[in-house]
Amino acid sequence: MRPTRLLAALPFAASMALLAAAGATQDGGTAPAAPAPGAPAGKPAFPRLSLQRVAPEIAFRRPVQVVFEPGVDARMYVVEQAGRVLVVDPQDRAAKEPTVFMDIRPQVNSRGNEEGLLSVAFHPDFAKNGTFFTYYTSINAERRRRNVLSRWKVDPDTKAAKPGTEEVLLSVDDPYSNHNGGTVLFGRDGMLYLSCGDGGAANDPLQAGQDLSTLLAKVLRIDVDRAEGDRPYGIPKDNPFVGVDGARPEIWAYGLRNVWRMSFDRKTGELWGGDVGQNEYEEVDLIVKGGNYGWNPREGLHAFAGGKGAPDAKFIDPVVEYGHGEGVSITGGYVSRCAAQPELDGIYLYADLVSCRVWGIRAEAGKLVAGPELMHTTRNQLPTSFGEAHDGTLYLVTFEGSQDSRAKGAVWRIGTSRQR
Repeated sequence: MRPTRLLAALPFAASMALLAAAGATQDGGTAPAAPAPGAPAGKPAFPRLSLQRVAPEIAFRRPVQVVFEPGVDARMYVVEQAGRVLVVDPQDRAAKEPTVFMDIRPQVNSRGNEEGLLSVAFHPDFAKNGTFFTYYTSINAERRRRNVLSRWKVDPDTKAAKPGTEEVLLSVDDPYSNHNGGTVLFGRDGMLYLSCGDGGAANDPLQAGQDLSTLLAKVLRIDVDRAEGDRPYGIPKDNPFVGVDGARPEIWAYGLRNVWRMSFDRKTGELWGGDVGQNEYEEVDLIVKGGNYGWNPREGLHAFAGGKGAPDAKFIDPVVEYGHGEGVSITGGYVSRCAAQPELDGIYLYADLVSCRVWGIRAEAGKLVAGPELMHTTRNQLPTSFGEAHDGTLYLVTFEGSQDSRAKGAVWRIGTSRQR
């Protein structure tokens, strides 16, 4: 996500121009897209999206993620940035009150716009071991900011987080309030992946992007099912920087400024991320083992003014980028694999927090084959995240109207116009 001040810095006319250029319709949609290369035979490349509000009687407070425990779609976990996790049945439109699964607000530092409880993930064997993981920002005993990855247990009787079971796995010093990254998830290899931002401020003052001795500006990969030495987790032997002098062995990929939401394509196993840009460009990346994505010598495909390092080094190009005339803060999404929505199959959806646009692309082996295509523009809803149910249904998470600390929010089921 991006600091509130950037929203305030956008003149009203410029903000309206962003929305007008997006082609918003009265129902918050966009005109139907024409077929394009890369679509399944006989199907539109990018069908028009529709949104249906989940639990419309419930007002969430700054929701930043929705997740599901493995194999269970009747319990949607809504992560609120201040430090609560609430449970709702996404099919119950009459629900008035959510169930509180976790409330760790006293230990979460959510004072900054990009601080708070940022992500939750359930262990793949959750049904057996009852463990889940959180990633949040905190203030330590020395009054310094840190980003914390923790493991927790669920009380089998209450089906809520069990107090006193937190085990801190990883703590990363982070001197500024912004650029905390913020997605924790599991791959089908059973490993835990975590995106960490570059430490904050602007322009990468710590020069973390190209520095393999720090966990900032990286995607990490660890084994949470075993301890190793003085670490409460293991280092997978096939991590790319194991045995490299001066490099942290947890690193999977680097040169990433602030990946705000990443996800695995459940069909291909590919890891997708939305990397928030600095001054000019937002980007979608296919994140691979040992990949260097160029921050801060580059921003997107372009040399970054003030960056250090050669902008023409062997960096991995983004699958797609967009300039700040179209939006200023990317929210990474998912590749749709829902059997009930074959017209969306293979489309990667992503959005922009400020312009409220939702785009789709098709890619093969990391190369763009169709799009980007504008598929929807929300009205007064700022996209903060996407979510995926066990059956492949995708969801959009939004703040309503602003990034104010008291902002309400909502969750929306993503469909297509034919499903209205």
